[in-house]
Amino acid sequence: MEMDVTEFQRWVKDYYESRGWSELDIFIRIGFLAEETGEVARAIRALEIGRDRPDEVKGSYEENKQELTEELGDVLGNLIVIANKYNIPLEEVFQSHKKKLSERYSDRG
Repeated sequence: MEMDVTEFQRWVKDYYESRGWSELDIFIRIGFLAEETGEVARAIRALEIGRDRPDEVKGSYEENKQELTEELGDVLGNLIVIANKYNIPLEEVFQSHKKKLSERYSDRG
């Protein structure tokens, strides 16, 4: 089942609300975002240089890539909750970011 960004943003809103996760204080949400960002870093490390701790199981490339995919989803979920709190559509985030970078680096080819 494919979803466009607006559908996904709406799905996250509904799902997080049904779990009571959207009610958390914004500063708690920022803490979750930071935690998930650290988990993305850990997943990338596993893909790029591996993990060598004796208490961790080494995964295959595909397992590690799936872990990264899931962690990126957790980061995205937290970003969407923040965007939803301030009624910012992801489409607007995309366009604003594209415009900012295009204007900032337009003379650099």
